[in-house]
Amino acid sequence: MKKILVTGGAGYIGSHTVVELHQAGYQPIIVDDFSNSQESVLAGLESILGMAVPTHRIDCADEAALRGVFAAEGDIAGVIHFAAYKAVGESVQKPLAYFRNNVGSLLTLLAVMPEFGVENLVFSSSCTVYGIPDALPVTEATPTKPASSPYGRTKQMCEDIVHDVSAAPNNTLRTILLRYFNPIGAHESARIGELPLGVPNNLVPFITQTAAGIREKLTINGNDYDTVDGTNVRDYIHVVDLAKAHITAVQRLLDRKASETVETFNVGTGQGNSVLEVVHAFEQASGQKLNYSIGPRRPGDVPAIYADATKAAQVLGFKTETSLVDSLASAWKWQQTL
Repeated sequence: MKKILVTGGAGYIGSHTVVELHQAGYQPIIVDDFSNSQESVLAGLESILGMAVPTHRIDCADEAALRGVFAAEGDIAGVIHFAAYKAVGESVQKPLAYFRNNVGSLLTLLAVMPEFGVENLVFSSSCTVYGIPDALPVTEATPTKPASSPYGRTKQMCEDIVHDVSAAPNNTLRTILLRYFNPIGAHESARIGELPLGVPNNLVPFITQTAAGIREKLTINGNDYDTVDGTNVRDYIHVVDLAKAHITAVQRLLDRKASETVETFNVGTGQGNSVLEVVHAFEQASGQKLNYSIGPRRPGDVPAIYADATKAAQVLGFKTETSLVDSLASAWKWQQTL
């Protein structure tokens, strides 16, 4: 059973990927400092998998601690690197924390991996690397423009670092960069899902918390964008679909099928939905009427972005399976179990 190290494995996307790795016959190993995740996730994973997942509680940017994990685990076949802060709005408020954590953890990982002969990396990137694109949908060949937030800039920098390391002489690293769009929803068991600490930065947990009465109302950040109804447009992908893309990417690396040392794929549905469309789809999925109002725009927000998912379908054989309404229904089921 091949070991796959999952940094940030107790986080939202990480935990769902741990489940899919296990079900695909891999042994996931979690590395997480729980600064942005909760201990209860481990119990949720254990109840789904029927076993505890080996977990190392360290900061991924701590080189000595990370080296200790690689030494303790022995033969690691590959790494999926999620460990990063991920809130666009927060990154505008705390840019230094984002650079230190997001860029620092990758630098540490890239320093340690070759010491232990680990050559395969799946990197958690983001559609924010495209900045404000000139045309939609974005393909992998769409030029990356200046990021509209420090978060987006960290992802651009990390991609650049991976390319530079891969171009160095004697490099053995092989990387797949997965540019995510907007993950939503929860595992069908409702034992793991999105667990924001404090006030949610993402739309869907704010919707579900409002419907559950935890929040008084949802404030929609701006309705004067040049979009179908004036609200931001995003590509919302079910988190389990996104997790499965990582399994496909890991398998491609292990099978040595990658055509280049660094390959890049958009992971989205290929369809854009506005914030208001998501609100109405949630009302349809849950039978709840949502209390919302329109507020000012939020710094760092791109008006609209959604994926051209053709390359992932043709090269990885990956396509999303879950509709927006079903994704939101799973998020509501998760909220009700909390």
